[in-house]
Amino acid sequence: MYVRFSKAEKDKIKENLKVYFEQERSEEIGDLAAENLFDFLVKEVGPYFYNQGIKDAKEMVEQKVMNLEEDLQSLERPL
Repeated sequence: MYVRFSKAEKDKIKENLKVYFEQERSEEIGDLAAENLFDFLVKEVGPYFYNQGIKDAKEMVEQKVMNLEEDLQSLERPL
């Protein structure tokens, strides 16, 4: 899966990872470790989030189409 983050987004995520390790695990990790973890998460975990997002969007679109069909049927005139 190919994901593109801006440098600012990637830097912010790496900083959040470093803060997490410090606060939750009392471990200090450097930029390289944070970047390696970021790359791992994008590669290994990212597809799960992406696929769930697709499923959620599909369900939303299906619901909107169902509502549209109902709305259009309500406009029909009796013959």
